[in-house]
Amino acid sequence: MGKITKYLPSAILGTAVAVPLTYIAYIYEKDDRQKQHAILRNFPLLGRVRYVTEKIGPELRQYLFENDNEGKPFSRLQYQHVVKAGKYNERLIGFGSNRDFKEDGYYIRNTLFPKLRTELLVDNTNKINTQKYVIDHEGLMSRKEHPEEVQIDPYLLTDEDAIVLGEKTCREPFRIKGQVGMSAMSYGALGENAITALSKGIGMAGGSWMNTGEGGISDHHLAGGVDLMMQIGPGMFGVRTPAGEFSMDAFKEKAAMPQVKAFEVKLAQGAKTRGGHLEGQKVTEEIARIRLIEPGKTVNSPNRFIEFDTFPKLFDFIEELREVGGKPVGMKIVVGDLEGLEEMVQQLKERGQGPDFITIDGGEGGTGATYQELADSVGLPIMTALPVVDEMLRKYEIRDRYRLIAAGKLITPDKAAIALAMGADLINIARGFMISVGCIMAEVCHTNRCPVGVATTDPELQTGLVVEEKMYRVTNYISSMRAGLFNVAAAAGVESPTQLERKHIIYKDEQGRLLSVGSMIEKISGAEPVREQESGALLDR
Repeated sequence: MGKITKYLPSAILGTAVAVPLTYIAYIYEKDDRQKQHAILRNFPLLGRVRYVTEKIGPELRQYLFENDNEGKPFSRLQYQHVVKAGKYNERLIGFGSNRDFKEDGYYIRNTLFPKLRTELLVDNTNKINTQKYVIDHEGLMSRKEHPEEVQIDPYLLTDEDAIVLGEKTCREPFRIKGQVGMSAMSYGALGENAITALSKGIGMAGGSWMNTGEGGISDHHLAGGVDLMMQIGPGMFGVRTPAGEFSMDAFKEKAAMPQVKAFEVKLAQGAKTRGGHLEGQKVTEEIARIRLIEPGKTVNSPNRFIEFDTFPKLFDFIEELREVGGKPVGMKIVVGDLEGLEEMVQQLKERGQGPDFITIDGGEGGTGATYQELADSVGLPIMTALPVVDEMLRKYEIRDRYRLIAAGKLITPDKAAIALAMGADLINIARGFMISVGCIMAEVCHTNRCPVGVATTDPELQTGLVVEEKMYRVTNYISSMRAGLFNVAAAAGVESPTQLERKHIIYKDEQGRLLSVGSMIEKISGAEPVREQESGALLDR
């Protein structure tokens, strides 16, 4: 016993030194012998520092080195605006804007005589019961806060201003009093907790819609009683036979569901101008049942509908869906081929029908899984594509037949308002809603390893996303977006965001020159804009 006591400290010390040295020697030898990585072969052990810093680089940049406006796809400030609106129902900032006013970009043209709050055409009759956080104390290392139940204004459009899809074409038109809704996000791409929180949150806010994505309708979509827009993609998930062909019987079943208010035929989607992709590890038994596919197998749907490859065939399909279902049917596109776009509009003019609405997804739109070359370079961004489509419909004098829904990084009220002024009737948002339920932009949606349980079907990871807490953030976020739209409308001198027009926005380039939306369209089409002098700057007509 005496010897053990005498030599035990030395033994512990020797082990503490020997084990790390042995491990280091093992790693050094392993690096030196391997043939895969040159940096490790030439600099054993030391070369691993490169891989470590590369691995944690995104987190270091996001939290330590990037300034508030540098982050991608959304800056730190944009991310914070969504989080604060959802968690604290708060959008106030102090000291002033952090926008770089030397850069080019769109601005809202304020009037010298803005509308008073009492002059706005807003329906705040039925308040929303929600919950927000209140900060009790915030120090350098700690923050004490508590949840508090509150009533907030819904900021809905009036009945007279409501946007109606299929007003003159459908047996059951879809009346919408909130101009912001959820863009297509499938159950499978997002987990059940995320979909349920979104459904309940949007349902509590009222007046809006939830696009199911092409993955079909799940019980989680239905959980909040929210109005649904069912998307039909080339994979026909949820409306297909076991062999993968379109099933009219399955479609009739979905059209008969009271919560389903409209259908959207997806031709393309922002960063995913190809067929949908879902990793096999995300295809659970439940998801397979909903989509009518095999569980555990990776799904790659075609990059277009096999059933049609011309506009007449597409419009025949859409009109048949509307006739059978009795509800509005739209189409989702990404704009790139301007000649093809004009051909589409020409045929819409000649047919007199076609879709009830057109969803325009900007090339910068998000996706859970795509390729770099498609995400970065295919399809025009929304601020270019949207006015082109709007102008094309005006040119053929059929703009009043179709409602336009715009999407593409429009996660703050000012961006959404600019899109409305450019011609959109409604706004689709996806990633803003993801952030409201906890997304931290880890950019691992395609791996099923989302660390906050949003873009994953992993049951363990989903335990981090508590539906009863996150649903209130969704409610607060969407109501704050609508409130922001009315703020912008008042500043522009109109009574409602539905009255925003091209004349209410302007583009400033890096030299301070001002361009109207009309002149931007002329530049895209190749025509030389007519310029006139205004307020010391060149202002295109």
